[in-house]
Amino acid sequence: MPVKPKLTRFNQNVLSKYQIYNSIFMTLPFDAVTKTGVLLPLFHETCKKGFNNGDDPTAIVDSFFEKYQARRNKQSQINLLFRFIQYIERQVVLFDAIEDASFSVVNNMEGLGTLRNLKETASSEGKLEELKAFLEEFKVRIVLTAHPTQFYPGSVLGIITELTDAIKRNDLTEINNLFGQLGKTPFFKQKKPTPYQEAKSLMWYLENVFYQSFGDIYNYIQTNIYDDGKKHNDIINIGFWPGGDRDGNPFVKPETTLKVAKKLKKSILKKYYQDLKNLRRKLTFKGVEDRIIRLETIMYEYSINLKTKKAISAKELRAELLSIRDVIVNEHQSLYVSEINNLINRVHLFAYRFASLDIRQDSRIHHNVFTTVIDHLIAKGNSSFPDNYHDLSEAEQIKILSKATDDIEDLEIFEDEMVSNTLKTIAIIKDIQKSNGERGANRYIISNNQTALNVIQLFAMLRMVAFKDNLTVDVAPLFETIPDLENAPGVMEQLYLNPEYMAHLRARGSKQHIMLGFSDGTKDGGYLMANWGIYKAKELLTEMSRKYDITVIFFDGRGGPPARGGGKTHNFYSSLGPTIEDKEVQITIQGQTVSSNFGTNDSSQYNLEQLITSGIKNRIDGEKNRLSNEDRTVMNDLAETSYQTYKDFKSHPMFIPYLERMSTLKYYAKTNIGSRPSKRGTSDKLVFSDLRAIPFVGSWSQLKQNVPGFYGVGTALKVYEDKGEWHKVEDLYHNSKFFKTLLENSMMSLTKSFFDLTKYMSKDEEFGGFWNIIFEEYKTTKRLLLKLTGYTELMENEPSGKASIEVRESIVLPLLTIQQYALKKIQEFEKAGVAADDPEKLIFEKIVTRSLFGNINASRNSA
Repeated sequence: MPVKPKLTRFNQNVLSKYQIYNSIFMTLPFDAVTKTGVLLPLFHETCKKGFNNGDDPTAIVDSFFEKYQARRNKQSQINLLFRFIQYIERQVVLFDAIEDASFSVVNNMEGLGTLRNLKETASSEGKLEELKAFLEEFKVRIVLTAHPTQFYPGSVLGIITELTDAIKRNDLTEINNLFGQLGKTPFFKQKKPTPYQEAKSLMWYLENVFYQSFGDIYNYIQTNIYDDGKKHNDIINIGFWPGGDRDGNPFVKPETTLKVAKKLKKSILKKYYQDLKNLRRKLTFKGVEDRIIRLETIMYEYSINLKTKKAISAKELRAELLSIRDVIVNEHQSLYVSEINNLINRVHLFAYRFASLDIRQDSRIHHNVFTTVIDHLIAKGNSSFPDNYHDLSEAEQIKILSKATDDIEDLEIFEDEMVSNTLKTIAIIKDIQKSNGERGANRYIISNNQTALNVIQLFAMLRMVAFKDNLTVDVAPLFETIPDLENAPGVMEQLYLNPEYMAHLRARGSKQHIMLGFSDGTKDGGYLMANWGIYKAKELLTEMSRKYDITVIFFDGRGGPPARGGGKTHNFYSSLGPTIEDKEVQITIQGQTVSSNFGTNDSSQYNLEQLITSGIKNRIDGEKNRLSNEDRTVMNDLAETSYQTYKDFKSHPMFIPYLERMSTLKYYAKTNIGSRPSKRGTSDKLVFSDLRAIPFVGSWSQLKQNVPGFYGVGTALKVYEDKGEWHKVEDLYHNSKFFKTLLENSMMSLTKSFFDLTKYMSKDEEFGGFWNIIFEEYKTTKRLLLKLTGYTELMENEPSGKASIEVRESIVLPLLTIQQYALKKIQEFEKAGVAADDPEKLIFEKIVTRSLFGNINASRNSA
């Protein structure tokens, strides 16, 4: 039977089911307000017609109450709006669950970009040995971050999982029960989570998704591609930031890091225990049963008490499992050998760490800490640091630091908490390596890295505090802003020329980890320049590293939406060409991207396989993806024009006031979704450089303007149209998969924009002109992207993706309307000089905050 088109599969398995289940859902009485489920469709229709007629959100809400609920008093109206929010949040969950349940039907799990397709293609073309060789050196690492854009608490995630399973089975009774549970389960946290609570929440995915999907992928590679029973490259691994990422988070303490590491180890030991418990029921034959029971007992006790004397190492566990497998193969006709192979492979993938815990801190913090430490050492005497150290040039300081031999063992002598905690964290890294294995914590990322001195300061601290001459930690600079990206190759050459640092790299396999920040890059330089700036930086860093026989490992700090490096990431990695090192793909996964792309075994396996095959595709297409000099000139010109356009926009006097007063920016801090502050600085005044990328991009998303995903693109393209050189842009689009991917991701940002929502702002005396600047850029970008692609509508090449977005945007249309209605009321209060603690004003602020949740969750990659 021929496979139906993807859009047809989506309509039949997602859209139709949503319409059926939603009709059941809307009849459930969740609260004291009667007929909420009946009134919400009427309100939805009022919103839809109102925006089509050019009405503003206030007029739409007022007309709804006049037409359908004229007898309600003001308090009753507010209560109904809160009930609408409650229902819509849960409609989003329902749609999530239905999409998750239908994932393997809508997406071809054996089609293009999957391992099965890759293996069959390689076999048919006689390239299986080439594929094996590639897989021996290629790796994909996804890193779960502490960035708080996931609004679902753990209890709701559990319901989504149960609901997904029930929908797969079409179990109406269970679905009905889960609807009821959903209606009574809170969607928001009363208090901010601690970093440890954040870590535990993300470990849910390790235990319930990644343990399974990583294992399944590796089992397939071992069984179907290698098929020799030998130990091979692990290919896929996972990183972890909660508990280790202290950049701008004062609540992450050294004891937090250690506690998270212990929890990671206990979690993986419990998974091994469960697998051994299941194996025990099957491996009941002579020479095997007693050994499996012994391992099961050890793992059980070890998972409860990490200090038990019965503990064995991960290496010993794997060796014993391999020995048991030999007995099964030689004496028991290989009975259940695949089951024990599965466990052997998981021990190979996860060992006793489960995930590699990264440590991250800002270079400015390191500088302050190190200054204090050096002052102490100089004052104490007998130091390798001269008295005039602080007066020396950067080059002279680097030379001294790289050879520093001072021991800093008594960490309690430093009274400053930041100094003490930074040094204790370094000591704890070594403790974690002893317990969880070296890969349990072996990378330290320096955010806001600007100079070689930033790297060498940390390099020296690591050695002086804990590691001496055996530094088993990779020091990874993070380059974020456009100027930092431009300076990065020079910084790295300075490091490569340092004999002590180079000796460290040689000991680490001649590999240098470098992180590049898409989120802050976009915030700083706009969409096109951020992506092009990182592309060029990668090329130059690759060239520089190869010059010194160093393999650079790029680690991309990506967010969920295109504006923060998200979108179709596998297309991006398959388009890089031969001038960028591609031995590994490493990316951050955060917020809704965790649940939307990796929330189930099916979606996790599918998206991981797409990342693996993207690297292989890039290797195969290498020369095809090389940019010609002509295309490079056009790309650079577009990026520069876009950058200047975005910089002018940022410097507009209304830019900060607009975000402060017309968007939801200041409400992110009130959502209690993450442990860290929503901005870096402590000043009450909003400063652009203090803004974190998540609330910045998220606020534009809530306005349905999505500025960071397209602003400057239209103006840059229009320059070529105006000077009659449009054919040059067309050539670039047809020649460069990289450029094509950028524009397709930008289209997603445009598709999720809805300017009718905020059209009322165009008439505002203060902000009308600024709103019109944004709208004009949106119209120009949309027009020229359609002209360039030849599409009649945005995302024409991805009909199922576009259909999913349309359903989600339709679900939250009433929610967006309510949010804008509340924001307009707040603006009126502020213009009238109403006190900040006015009860009515506080109610509308609560409406804005509550409406953030559903809007973010519906977008799935909006922040």
